[in-house]
Amino acid sequence: MRYVPRLIERELLASARHFPALILTGPRRAGKTTLLRRAFPTATYRLLEDPDTVARVRADPRTFLSELRPPVILDEIQNTPEILNYVRAAIDRTPAKKGRWLLTGSQEAPLMRGVTESMAGRAAVFQLLPLAAAESARVSLMRGGFPEVLSRPASAQTWFRSYVQTYLERDVRAISSIRDLSTFRRFLSLVASRCGQMLNKTDLAAPLGISVPTVTEWLSILETTGEILLIPPFHENFGKRLIKTPKVYFVDSGLACHLLGIESETMLRRSNFYGAIFEGFVASEIAKLQSGAGRRRELYYFRDQQGLEVDFLVPLGGARLALLEANASATILPRMGESLIRLARAVSKYEVQCSVIYRRPAGAQGSTALLPGVRAQGVADLPMVLQLLKMKRAGGPPGGSAPRN
Repeated sequence: MRYVPRLIERELLASARHFPALILTGPRRAGKTTLLRRAFPTATYRLLEDPDTVARVRADPRTFLSELRPPVILDEIQNTPEILNYVRAAIDRTPAKKGRWLLTGSQEAPLMRGVTESMAGRAAVFQLLPLAAAESARVSLMRGGFPEVLSRPASAQTWFRSYVQTYLERDVRAISSIRDLSTFRRFLSLVASRCGQMLNKTDLAAPLGISVPTVTEWLSILETTGEILLIPPFHENFGKRLIKTPKVYFVDSGLACHLLGIESETMLRRSNFYGAIFEGFVASEIAKLQSGAGRRRELYYFRDQQGLEVDFLVPLGGARLALLEANASATILPRMGESLIRLARAVSKYEVQCSVIYRRPAGAQGSTALLPGVRAQGVADLPMVLQLLKMKRAGGPPGGSAPRN
């Protein structure tokens, strides 16, 4: 598969005109290196994973940096976080020069700690997730969005198996002192089986014989490394007693299918997890669109103690909300929008738009009126539902975020 332009590329280029440094985080193999090398083709490139390079950086970071000609891509910088202090010093010597330091990292939390301490006010921070459906028509529920899987779908299961093994042996061990990787591997599959459910740490701990604090730590690792999304409940109660527990989803539906032993479209459609995986696919697409537009993630769900539940609430700015239901059916029925109508009536201070996101049949286009005020739309319509394409065309200041002092 040829290079696929990424939604976030425009934001990166814009921010490079305003910030001395850019930092691109996200899960391993999401395409961070390819993106930066395409967006900044004249930049010097150094991979901070090669043992000889890492040894040079640790022995004499000042000399290592002085031999590089900016702009410079420093790839997988979490392996040598000490270099951030020297990058900061280089920036401070020539603060007017922008876009000279382009950094990537696969482990967001450890990298962000270094950024907060060393690069506050100097770097625009972005997250790159696997490919979105808006970026490639090859993205699918079964295969997900990792570029290498989409390039070689016939070897997808081998790729995912290798990915999980590499993830366990490198990312997990680099973040935590976990020794029992086989139990953590089982934990991954168990979390995949709980996609779309409210998080119950006791339910996760019991089958594995581990403690609830261990589950908390391991979930934090999965979230830190960009493997899962924890979607919180919406923070306003609208006069209702709310459920306050987050829901869990995998960022990549292809990885979730692999962990659940689902190896074909037929198996997926017959699986009890079909609806939950589709729901997670929609959640991930929303997160990808928001990060691609250079905006912070704002994604919630709603459920009250009387049983009213809406899959996703997305703030659209001002007093506007998108209310979304995800339904894996290819057939749309009015009852699918009833919960949206009920919640819309309760949020009178907001201007709302209600959509049922469903598996629109191949070849079908456009949206369909389902109920008054509710439209049925395909996943491909999400950019317009969330008005993200409109915002990108309108221009404005670059996205990303600069860590605060």
